[in-house]
Amino acid sequence: MSKAVEIVEVAPRDGFQPIGPWIPTETKAAFLRRLAAAGLRRIEIGSFVSPTAVPQLRDTADLLEVAARLPGLRPQVLVPTARRAREAVQAGARFLVYVLSASEAHNQSNVRRSVAESVEDYARLLDALPGDVELRINLATAFDCPFDGRMAVGPVLELVRRLVAMRPDVEICLCDTTGRATPDHVAQLCAAAAACCPQVANWAYHAHDTYGLGLATTYAAYQEGVRVFDAAAGGLGGCPFAPGATGNVATEDVVWMFERMGTDTGVSLEALLPVAQDAAALPGASAGGRARQALGPCAAAEERITSLEKSAR
Repeated sequence: MSKAVEIVEVAPRDGFQPIGPWIPTETKAAFLRRLAAAGLRRIEIGSFVSPTAVPQLRDTADLLEVAARLPGLRPQVLVPTARRAREAVQAGARFLVYVLSASEAHNQSNVRRSVAESVEDYARLLDALPGDVELRINLATAFDCPFDGRMAVGPVLELVRRLVAMRPDVEICLCDTTGRATPDHVAQLCAAAAACCPQVANWAYHAHDTYGLGLATTYAAYQEGVRVFDAAAGGLGGCPFAPGATGNVATEDVVWMFERMGTDTGVSLEALLPVAQDAAALPGASAGGRARQALGPCAAAEERITSLEKSAR
């Protein structure tokens, strides 16, 4: 298997969505440009959802136009229903992320319908999807639900089988929505999913860092062959419909870990760090991660001082 990994930057959607103060569209556009300049080629730029439920994302259609002007960028947008998927396609989206939950309670909280109803809705989306539109499934609460607790592997696998049978060529992302997954649980489900559905070419993993395990679970998924990972610059994030969930694993932390392992990410950490700093400083943002502090201006100054002291000796 290839050692290289692909990082999907989700701060403009998952990171910005819980922020209360309005982030101007031009500020969001500037983040997109800077993230792309740092080498990120897949960015989840927003979501087609109710502007009443998630007002921060009401300008996603405008950001699609910005993303279309960035060479080499594959912008993706999240959609919770087939109706929202149609709106996204009409606005120019060519990479959709359909989200549903493995747990009944969270699916009701998130999209106001049962899991079975979401599966039926997904079938309607497939029937109407244009041939030039890429598709991914985000399976939320694949490991843990804020209402139902730890998810058993068996029922989650059964849901994965049903979705794969409907269209096997989609990318499937197993999501730790609450950040309560442990490395062994992630490894178990990733291995079992790959074994039961070998026809799936691309598996992805979405980590939150609520308990400081985001990097550990990301590495566990990597060991089981996953090569696509979601992360958010500045460690931003938090699900409005998952009480207690905090930010995503920080992109800068993930890049640092993989590069330190000798695994190519295609991302310039030097270019990413100032973007992550600015993301973390957004009013109302809930930031996380460690690499910014470890590699930031103070660390650089200490390194220069140490170098000068060595020269003096």
